[in-house]
Amino acid sequence: MSRYGAMYGPDITFLGVDRCDLTDPETFRDADVVIVGAPFDGGTSHRPGTRFGPMAIRATDYLPADGSRPHMALRVDALRDLRVVDAGDVECFSGDIETSVRNIEEAVATVARAGAVPVVLGGDHTIALPDVTGVARHHGFGRVSVIHFDAHADTGDIEFGSLLGHGQPMRRLIESGAARGDRFLQIGLRGYWPGPDTLAWMAEQRMRSYEMSEIVSRGLDACLDEAFEIALDDCDAVFLSVDVDVVDPGMAPGTGTPEPGGFTARQLLDAVRRVCTELPVAGVDIVEVSPPYDHAEITAMLGNRVVLEALSGLAARRRGITWRPDRPLLEDR
Repeated sequence: MSRYGAMYGPDITFLGVDRCDLTDPETFRDADVVIVGAPFDGGTSHRPGTRFGPMAIRATDYLPADGSRPHMALRVDALRDLRVVDAGDVECFSGDIETSVRNIEEAVATVARAGAVPVVLGGDHTIALPDVTGVARHHGFGRVSVIHFDAHADTGDIEFGSLLGHGQPMRRLIESGAARGDRFLQIGLRGYWPGPDTLAWMAEQRMRSYEMSEIVSRGLDACLDEAFEIALDDCDAVFLSVDVDVVDPGMAPGTGTPEPGGFTARQLLDAVRRVCTELPVAGVDIVEVSPPYDHAEITAMLGNRVVLEALSGLAARRRGITWRPDRPLLEDR
């Protein structure tokens, strides 16, 4: 496995956390979370640019890099309550998808074997294949359920003559056995893809997909309650995969395949918080932030806050804190 400190832009870490080196286990031996950059957009079908996503997610923040991010609602400070380190970017080449996927999988597996939670900054959604596989290599194939926020199912078969790409990782995960179809929960789907044949394949795998109209009708919390119950049944851990295009493009314009009619930014942050406080999360990725199509850093800021919300949820779960949105801020939570 090869690694650069940064493949694009300045060599910085996520909010200034300490650097680690995945070739030197001592540098992350006691880490709770390892940030891994996956600057790959060679699987993109429409607008490229997500190779610059890790840099943007790391850097886009208006608060000082002082090693502290106290969460108002949860009463935790993820950067102090957890040991969070940043491994930099995995070496990825847009013209070599197989090598890039292999490098990412090895990096994620290295983190998982060390007992830390990998938080992977994408990159296009191709990287979900090596991300979930790397975690499953440690926890066991078929033992990790997947909660997947996205406008698109990403269950295509052969696209543009390739088995690999950002429209196919979820099919490849199920076919390989790394993830189970009946423990694959997709939240926020909408639009005009995939077609009937792919939807029929998904039904055969017993995937559970929550289309936006169902979420609007039943309520997001009710859908999450049901998804969590399924995810915890006969699985030991959960992988959280967040495609930023689950959010309406009015609130997340900087992405490669925008689809109107999605989540608000608030809904996504609350959902990520719930996943990480209530479930045994063993891995996270945030993908499809494409800075060239962003303006005023709206999408990059959201990506940064998705990571912080996940870290805060992990810290709260470790401390046994239950999020109560109905409680006043200054009450004991």
